[in-house]
Amino acid sequence: MLKQVFQAKVFNFGQNTTKMNIENFREYCLRKTGVTEEFPFDENTLVFKVKGKMFALTNLEGEWSLSLKCDPEKAIELREQYHAIRPGYHMNKTHWNTVLMDGSLNEKLICELIDHSYALVVSKMPLRLKKELKL
Repeated sequence: MLKQVFQAKVFNFGQNTTKMNIENFREYCLRKTGVTEEFPFDENTLVFKVKGKMFALTNLEGEWSLSLKCDPEKAIELREQYHAIRPGYHMNKTHWNTVLMDGSLNEKLICELIDHSYALVVSKMPLRLKKELKL
């Protein structure tokens, strides 16, 4: 069933951008060291965690969006610069952004936002967990 949902959510971006779909997003997150995926809230919200700490969420139904952790100052800058980046939906709006996957953002930027979220979560971990990640 997940495979069908992932394959169905393909979005063609406009000129000078590349394609990002939910399966590519999932694979990108899972390639990161120590990442797991789960459905802790409901069957429609896929959550990615590093060492048990959330860094990315996405919905499997409705309009596709991502929720990503973000440095508060950077979050404000991104929201001012991109219409598709908004305060985190159902999240702490200071530390989380919701990224509308409407085709207006290119894949490179989306990957940078995922990387930033992952790095931010890892940076706050105790040294013991960081050592386990071998980063």
